[in-house]
Amino acid sequence: MDSTGHSNNTSIHEIIDLCLLAGKIMLQSGAETYRVEDTMTRMAASLGFPGAHSYVTPTVIMFTTSRIEPVKLFRIAERTTDLQKVSEVNDISRRLSERQITAAEARERLGEVDDAAHAYPIWLQIAAAALTGACFTVMFKGSLWDALPALFISGLGYGAVIYLHRIVQVRFFAEFSAAFIVGLLAFYSVQVGLGQEMDKIIIGSVMPLVPGLLITNAVRDLMAGHLVSGLSKGADAFLTAFAIGTGIGLVLSLF
Repeated sequence: MDSTGHSNNTSIHEIIDLCLLAGKIMLQSGAETYRVEDTMTRMAASLGFPGAHSYVTPTVIMFTTSRIEPVKLFRIAERTTDLQKVSEVNDISRRLSERQITAAEARERLGEVDDAAHAYPIWLQIAAAALTGACFTVMFKGSLWDALPALFISGLGYGAVIYLHRIVQVRFFAEFSAAFIVGLLAFYSVQVGLGQEMDKIIIGSVMPLVPGLLITNAVRDLMAGHLVSGLSKGADAFLTAFAIGTGIGLVLSLF
């Protein structure tokens, strides 16, 4: 054991794998690009490599401990939102930097975080989306008679997104289809007298589908100087919003 509190036999490759694992968990869980890079370089510095470099985009992580070491690349295929995992990786990074845990302990804890399933049950996600849609309908000056159908429509729309993401591996198709379903149900709810203002019901019901975190991260990455990541996340958010708008627009054009 050396003066930094870490084992002398910790190889460079193990350190690189440790930092890449931390970056992978954070990026897959919805962390900002600059936060991922900062966490990886801080962990490497605490393990004796202050000259480490990292380059992160929404789909790729590249990392090296020095200028003479080869760069190691990790591909990110899927991304979701799990801020609890981001918080736990940040906590492990801080403990490692403060010499409270060793590299081996950090690797073990990161493995536990990576394997953990923090997502809420699907029924609870749908219930939260339904309540969110109803509340947004009232916030946008819709009546309580509009909030009631929005409660069910937003829940069904969000459930459709989850289901379609699983059976159709086509980007933005789920958002487009769910928005179409939301618009169609809002139209018929007004036609049968369950709602009063179709526009208020639609606006409230599509809010759970809006990529709010993606937009926020895109702006924060741009402000931090990560232009490639910021623009790519912004494009992703724009295309998602475009798919939602297209689905609603198709309903309005048909009816």
